Amino acid sequence: MFGLGTTELIVILVIIMVLFGAGKLPEIGSGLGKAIKNFKKASNEDADAPKEGKEKLEK
Repeated sequence: MFGLGTTELIVILVIIMVLFGAGKLPEIGSGLGKAIKNFKKASNEDADAPKEGKEKLEK
């Protein structure tokens, strides 16, 4: 359904560069990376939460 080829990805990257400019791209990439890292951290903490609750109940 969303099969993107190399040509389509290049066109998308060119459009992004035109819209944001080459100077803003590192800032956008950094912000996106931090957001993904925080999301993964939060999802891992949520997965660990029920385990901690069960351990407290068993004691």
